Amino acid sequence: MRLLVLGGTGFVGGATVREALRRGWSVTVFNRGRHGNVPAGVHRLRGDRTAPDGLAALSGGEWDLVVDTWDGAPHAVGAAARALAGAVPHYVYVSSGSVYAPPVEPGVAEEAPTVEADAHAGDGDYPRNKAGGERAAVEVFGDRALLARAGLILGPGEDIGRLPWWLQRIARGGEVLAPGPRDLPLQYIDVRDLAAWMLDRGIDGAGGAYNVIGRTGHATMGELLDAALAVTGADATLRWTDPEVLLAAGVEPWNDLPVWIPRGHEYRWLQERGVERAYAAGLVCRPVAETVADTWRWLGEVGRVPARAGRPARAAVGLDPERERALLAAAATGT
Repeated sequence: MRLLVLGGTGFVGGATVREALRRGWSVTVFNRGRHGNVPAGVHRLRGDRTAPDGLAALSGGEWDLVVDTWDGAPHAVGAAARALAGAVPHYVYVSSGSVYAPPVEPGVAEEAPTVEADAHAGDGDYPRNKAGGERAAVEVFGDRALLARAGLILGPGEDIGRLPWWLQRIARGGEVLAPGPRDLPLQYIDVRDLAAWMLDRGIDGAGGAYNVIGRTGHATMGELLDAALAVTGADATLRWTDPEVLLAAGVEPWNDLPVWIPRGHEYRWLQERGVERAYAAGLVCRPVAETVADTWRWLGEVGRVPARAGRPARAAVGLDPERERALLAAAATGT
């Protein structure tokens, strides 16, 4: 099989390249060549899809599948799709659950309305970029466009730093502020499982939108942090704290304490999307202990969370140590 990845050096793109190589596929990446390296044996085409004639390097090529990780201006997805319309039979676009139009109810499935977006728009906010990118891919490829609406993506290579923050925090030891309840169900996907599913379904010719994320409860907050304790071997104690206490203290779910979104929160739907369509189409998710252990091993190799490929940096996630100590002290005294 011949795979083209538009991007290919970031988190999802890199995992997709490695999965294709593991299968023995021929892999080409197209990017600006400014971020990261590609594994041996990968053919690299250089170009800037936002520049005039920036897709020229794709001319004359033929592939069995393309995976596009773009999260910028939707019109760039359309330009790439048009350039590849006669060169590849199927187009996989890495989208996001962020495309759903608020208010979003828990259990949201693929038929729910998405935010207003324009396939020909310039750069905007993330939900509209992804929704517009979906429209651009479908405008050219129709039902030969597969829209992978991912959610929380974890695993080796993570460039936002949510799981790495927890691993590094627990590795420092001492009392760790753990957001309750312990049995809070999580919903996420390992980047390698996302990559494998996209390649499988892309080659099968599947089209349309799928929420590509594990079932809610595939792991709990307690299981995630217990796995982090186990792999780091740290002398740390998890101090489980009621969500009401944390919210009253101004702790921001998802950002201050990564991954965590308590029940009843307006963004709880991020951990409770309908996934039956993806599972019916063969989605398989590995155990949380494997994701945590492999992420810890990768962190030891690279030393720090890498910069995001091609996009502005996001604000750092996780509480700073001083604020965590203050929260722990307040929780202990009930103040």
